[in-house]
Amino acid sequence: MTRYIRHAALFCALLLVALLVNAARVQVLRAGEYEANPANRRDTIARYQQPRGDILVDGRPVTGSRDTGEHLRYERTYRDGPLYAPVTGFASQEYGTTLLEHTEDGLLSGAAPVLAPLPLWNEFTRGRNAGGHVVTTIDPAAQRAAYEGLRSRKGAVAAVEPSTGRILALVSVPSYDPALLSGNGAAARDAWARLNADPDRPMLNRAVQRTYPPGSTFKVVTAAAALDAGVVRNLDGPTDSPAPYTLPGTRTRLTNGSEGCEDASLREAFVWSCNTVFAKLGVTTGVERMRATAEAFGFNDPDVRIPFRVARSTFDTTVDRAQLALSSIGQYNTRATPLQMAMVAAAVAGGGQVREPYLVERTVRAGGSTVSTAGPRPVRRAMYPATATRLRELMRGVVEDGTGTKAAVPGAIVGGKTGTAQHGLGNSGTPYAWFISWAQGGADMEAKVAVAVVVEDAAANRREISGGGTAAPIARAVMEAVLNS
Repeated sequence: MTRYIRHAALFCALLLVALLVNAARVQVLRAGEYEANPANRRDTIARYQQPRGDILVDGRPVTGSRDTGEHLRYERTYRDGPLYAPVTGFASQEYGTTLLEHTEDGLLSGAAPVLAPLPLWNEFTRGRNAGGHVVTTIDPAAQRAAYEGLRSRKGAVAAVEPSTGRILALVSVPSYDPALLSGNGAAARDAWARLNADPDRPMLNRAVQRTYPPGSTFKVVTAAAALDAGVVRNLDGPTDSPAPYTLPGTRTRLTNGSEGCEDASLREAFVWSCNTVFAKLGVTTGVERMRATAEAFGFNDPDVRIPFRVARSTFDTTVDRAQLALSSIGQYNTRATPLQMAMVAAAVAGGGQVREPYLVERTVRAGGSTVSTAGPRPVRRAMYPATATRLRELMRGVVEDGTGTKAAVPGAIVGGKTGTAQHGLGNSGTPYAWFISWAQGGADMEAKVAVAVVVEDAAANRREISGGGTAAPIARAVMEAVLNS
């Protein structure tokens, strides 16, 4: 009898060892495989078992969480969803995450190891910490002024603080409500299909994900390159520029939208946006110097993140002289995001220094303790300080005496540059109306804000569309909002 008991005990011990080996195989050797298996919903269920951390604007959350009582318990909510969608993006149980909801997902969902009280704590407990919060740099007054300024017109606005690179506004119209995509039911799927089928692409963040020909706003870059290179030394001296200007090596004649551009000084050409003067200046300055200056401003940089990725703004370096002439007035292959052109204006306002833009001021735990802060931003020189001083003078002239008078803010110093960019086959598309600017309050020691506005489909006669008439009033509203906040 004892012999049978020993055999049974040995068999049970072997079974126990087999169970332990199999458990180790499942939990250690094949843990990654099972965790990545689409049929395993444990991580998904755990992800939505607690409220998501919030994205904050001026200390107030613009996101939230709603208890649905279902397996995927908490669903994302948004306050003023269309207003802040270009900042937050969406967090969907069905379609994943975008923009800040994506780049800060680990912190917001509570999965980031940095939120654990001890290293590897979550690996042992298999728990999830409370989601942290993301504090943005957005100025709510500037954001709303930009959004309401665009109204139903397709376009985008970007505003930055020149001295720091903080992004104060990031608006794209038409927009959408991210809350429509938060769940995983039929309503979310219908909204997804409808938004993706919309020809106006409301989920496209035009402020950072789309590039446009910058038109005459790029003349700021061309002027900076010419002044730094010594091609122009006197703002009021003649430039020996014909009108019209025949593009080098071609019979194509470039004309102007205004009179008095023949042999105009740089000051006159800048104030009245003479194409012929700046096309010739670009050719005289040369492609290498033009490239160096454009890239110092941020063009051709594929790695701009704020923290989500920004589309690369481009200045073509493989051009011939005729193409360089067109590139120098913001046409041909020259393309820029609104954020890039806001950086151009900010560099002028900031004495020639470019500070990398950023959208997240700091991240914090649910209890309020700091996880990370923005810290000092990299700085590079886009132009000599003396050149920046002269460009500030030229940009002030545009607002005080030229094509940008509608951007003037009472009691403030404002500089700007208008632009009307042609596009489409044979330039047949409705022109894009641009305006870039900066503003300094009467009592301020430095400029407080730099803005770029682009309007894609200005509701006006084609000949009446202009950056000064269409985009400048929007820039003025944003600048006023920042100066008065």
